[in-house]
Amino acid sequence: MGAIFDGSFLFPLGEMALKRGSSGLGTQRNKSAGSSFPIVILIFCSFLAPLIFFVGRGLYTSTSVDHNDFSTTSSKQDIDWRERLALQQIKPLLTKEVIDIIKASTDDLGPLSLDSLRKNNLSASWKFIGQEIVAKKSAADAKVNKPSQVAAADSKPEITRGKRDGPVNGDHSQFVDSTAKLARRQLRERRREKRAADLVKRDDDVTVKLENAAIERSKSVDSSVLGKYSVWRKETDNDNTDSTVRLMRDQMIMARVYISIATMKKKLDLARDLQARLKESQRALGDAGSDADLTRSAHEKMKAMGQVLSKAREQLYDCKLVTTKLRAMLQSADEQVRGLKRQSTFLSQLAAKTIPNGIHCLSMRLTIDYYLLPPEKRKFPRSENLENPALFHYALFSDNVLAASVVVNSTIVNAKEPEKHVFHLVSDKLNFGAMNMWFLLNPPGKATIHVENVDEFKWLNSSYCPVLRQLESAAMKEYYFKAAHPNTLSAGSSNLKYRNPKYLSMLNHLRFYLPQVYPKLNKILFLDDDIVVQKDLTGLWSVDLHGKVNGAVETCGQSFHRFDKYLNFSNPHIARNFDPNACGWAYGMNMFDLKEWKKQDITGIYHKWQNMNEDRVLWKLGTLPPGLITFYGLTHPLDKSWHVLGLGYNPSIDRSDIENAAVVHYNGNMKPWLELAMTKYRPYWTKYIKFDHPYMRSCKLSE
Repeated sequence: MGAIFDGSFLFPLGEMALKRGSSGLGTQRNKSAGSSFPIVILIFCSFLAPLIFFVGRGLYTSTSVDHNDFSTTSSKQDIDWRERLALQQIKPLLTKEVIDIIKASTDDLGPLSLDSLRKNNLSASWKFIGQEIVAKKSAADAKVNKPSQVAAADSKPEITRGKRDGPVNGDHSQFVDSTAKLARRQLRERRREKRAADLVKRDDDVTVKLENAAIERSKSVDSSVLGKYSVWRKETDNDNTDSTVRLMRDQMIMARVYISIATMKKKLDLARDLQARLKESQRALGDAGSDADLTRSAHEKMKAMGQVLSKAREQLYDCKLVTTKLRAMLQSADEQVRGLKRQSTFLSQLAAKTIPNGIHCLSMRLTIDYYLLPPEKRKFPRSENLENPALFHYALFSDNVLAASVVVNSTIVNAKEPEKHVFHLVSDKLNFGAMNMWFLLNPPGKATIHVENVDEFKWLNSSYCPVLRQLESAAMKEYYFKAAHPNTLSAGSSNLKYRNPKYLSMLNHLRFYLPQVYPKLNKILFLDDDIVVQKDLTGLWSVDLHGKVNGAVETCGQSFHRFDKYLNFSNPHIARNFDPNACGWAYGMNMFDLKEWKKQDITGIYHKWQNMNEDRVLWKLGTLPPGLITFYGLTHPLDKSWHVLGLGYNPSIDRSDIENAAVVHYNGNMKPWLELAMTKYRPYWTKYIKFDHPYMRSCKLSE
């Protein structure tokens, strides 16, 4: 029972047993109860609690000792004599019923070893060992005299959790877990495993949420201008990619920090040394974006910088001061980034409103050649189709010859019956000749085409059209053109956006007058000049609009491109008449039912709201906000595959969505004819341009 009682713990009990044993153990037990009763009470009060605890776990051994009096000689030698005396004193203290209860509640745990608890840190898992470990300990004490017993004890297997492989008692009884206890133990194990799995899953869920939040925040940061190296971004292609470039950049940052500290602490020689090494590193690094771009002297400069930085660290390093300097540098860099972003916005708006030299050259050459033609050669064939409502009619308003040619060419190439398609083009007086000349030289096959000049629409005047009247007012001119002398860069970029010709040109507002321009047509498909047609569009004429006027693809997501993005809902007129969460839709490819248009008086609705917005209190600019208002409740949503948007600003459109779309739209500033167009989207547009055309070559227009 060495595994049950510690020798030091039982020493007082053993000593008492020795004193009583001096006159004979048998004699003491046979004496009257009165002489031993006080000792029994003392033992009961002092040691009952720990004895109950330990006896319950070693009961099967004590029972074996009491009933069989150690059936074998080796067992008698194994058990310490102090423990044997203690066990003999326990039996009179507890009744058989108490012992049975303790045994029933603890026998599944096995005997507890205090030695193992003392030698190991207590944890959630307690260690229990069997009687054979006791045999090992007792055999070790007597191995000088009986080495064979030591070998026999060491050869016995370890017994854990109250389970033994061999008989101990004289009657060969065996201690085995009952089915109910085994089931309870398994249930506890399953509960522990489930709790552990829940905790792990909870941690994983929290990690995923944090990662998703970080990803969402990172989407608002445009890091494309930062180049390959970024201290905020982990390089995923190779852990060692461009390590020299990164190290040199880090050295330059620390050099600037120590230069500032050295100057502050009057270490001018060290500051000059750092400044010299910084200039050398800057020259060695240059515009290198990778290790392969570095010069041979870069490694030498890096080592020299490292030596100076080590010297500066020994003399100047102060954790708090370095942290302050780095924070100041970070704030300065942040301000520089903000300034560059404002500048980028200004320049992108400027680039978006300009026409490339090649397209300007093309327009001028075509215009000259058109007015050199005799009047009889300026007419297009098949003019009788222009008012035939049984054909498929398209409306295209543009001042860009090349863009208009792509729209017409892509539509005809993908049409199943080109001879049934009729194109109604409207341009301004500056590009009217060029537009005519291009399609006279490059007729759209069997399709019909007609070009008109918006300035020849005499009915479209300031007395009838609110937009023209507003554009002629002094207040509107000041609003649109005060960006000539902006007070700030941000104000300049904002006002420059309003100065974009598409917001000032009547071509952009002509879409609200389709029945007036084409009075004999029933349906017409409106197309912007920054789209490309990839499939046959005749199926749109058979779409049932359910009594609505406008068929368009909706653009709203979970929280964007809804009415509150375009309209001022702080104005009571807007708040009272419209739902801020109503879904927006896109111009660019719209099927208009002109018969319903006239019945609903869409142009009159447009005039009403345009007059109310003379002070720009309902919306600021563009034709989409008044379009959303005018066609509110009168728009039928088309399937999204008809019209995919975003190729002029969104670099992450799914390629399959683009290739499966009937029409792709380059809405945004990155138009495909500009140098700032996104390279991966440009081929969808350039495939419909004849770059080998003489006019194209003479104006140096190429892919």
